[in-house]
Amino acid sequence: MPRVKRGTTHVKRRKNILAKTKGYKWGRKNKLKAAKEAILHAGKHAMRDRRNKKRVNRRLWQTKLNAALRQLDWKYSAFIHAMKVKKCELDRKVLSQIAEEDPKVFKNIVAEIKK
Repeated sequence: MPRVKRGTTHVKRRKNILAKTKGYKWGRKNKLKAAKEAILHAGKHAMRDRRNKKRVNRRLWQTKLNAALRQLDWKYSAFIHAMKVKKCELDRKVLSQIAEEDPKVFKNIVAEIKK
């Protein structure tokens, strides 16, 4: 079997790994062993934080909605229950955007659900 020289493959692999660690501090940006570990940890944290972002955003929407509803003398939990009873399909994200950007429309929506 003929001999295969792996120089180009090794260089390409190393180049790709170091490209992923661009901007990292200390040896993690230019030392292969440290860079590999940094990529593994970064990937793990990225996965976790993509999940956390959804959680954090939902809490933010709930807080914004609650603040807007308190000005109209209504609680968040009562509003959500009334929406479910009325079978309103608007989600928290859309409602919080409406409450923030266009309070008059939000007030109309709340009045409609209160009926």
